[in-house]
Amino acid sequence: MTTAFEDRAAGALMGALIGDALGVGPHWYYNLDQLHAAYGPWISDYTTPRPGRYHEGLRAGESSQAGWLLELTMKSLAERGGYDEADFCQRMDRDFFPLIDGTPNNGPGGYTSQSMRESYRLRVKRGKPWGQVGGWADTTEAAERVLAIAVRDARDPQAAARHVSGNTALTQIDATVGAMTTAYALALGQLVQGVRFDGQIGSALMGLVREGKLPFHSVTKPDEEGVPDGPERPRQAGQFASPDALLGMGYIATAALDPDVRIEPAWKVSLVYGMPCAIYHQMPAAYHLAARFADDFECAVLHAINGGGQNQARAILTGALVGAMVGVQGIPERFIKGLDRSQERLQLARRIAAQAAQG
Repeated sequence: MTTAFEDRAAGALMGALIGDALGVGPHWYYNLDQLHAAYGPWISDYTTPRPGRYHEGLRAGESSQAGWLLELTMKSLAERGGYDEADFCQRMDRDFFPLIDGTPNNGPGGYTSQSMRESYRLRVKRGKPWGQVGGWADTTEAAERVLAIAVRDARDPQAAARHVSGNTALTQIDATVGAMTTAYALALGQLVQGVRFDGQIGSALMGLVREGKLPFHSVTKPDEEGVPDGPERPRQAGQFASPDALLGMGYIATAALDPDVRIEPAWKVSLVYGMPCAIYHQMPAAYHLAARFADDFECAVLHAINGGGQNQARAILTGALVGAMVGVQGIPERFIKGLDRSQERLQLARRIAAQAAQG
């Protein structure tokens, strides 16, 4: 029998896959008039990309490369029983890099992201080892796959932070990107455990920061006894300068739930926080939609999609958050049925959910 925890865990994974597939057709329209001319005033389901667009050749309900890499990560988790960095890297070498050539418009899903092109260049073309192939892309590309790790480690935030930050650093080495990706993953883990996405979302996590159990430096924590005054001690990758990535999401959620602070219609969150790909545009929009539509998966992901720009990433991140709150049972059946290989993927998601439930 599937528990509520398992339903939420599977819902997060399916929500992300659905968000990715919803974005395949209308991806990267920065001119909203062009978006509406192509798909009408409101996109309500999976669509086929127009000729000449980024994912040309895919059918409605199929996945972009982001969904492909999320599924690769999910398979590694399911088959290894948890996060195994060596296995993940081996799968990238064996199953992914041979399918791309380092150019943008190539490979599974029809488009290869910036971070993956750089990792390919350093790993395949220059022969560098894993650990030396990360680049400076300031995007959500790592977040779109590590969310699966966050679900698997939902009951162990310390492990989640360690595994997510480590996997992120394989392809994206900017510390701010790492902090915001890790914070998102930790929040997702809280939702899988049954927490609501509201103004208190960061409270429990901040408690763990103050206890030294998460890799965020608490700048207001009293100096440790016996540690002399002087410059900050050096930190390694995955140890972040401040906990603000955890704190900020609570303020965004508070604003989204405040009746005096309204963005109408909600898809215009993309105009408020920005349409581009950078993580500091994408995360706030996803947090706003997750708080506002915590019980309405359809509204959440469709407002993410109809905002244009990098709507695919916005829908992936939002879909995972709201999917974690409503569970698979709260996702409209048409989104599951219309997703390519839906039953195979649902089975994979439930397998990871069952492992997560065991801790």
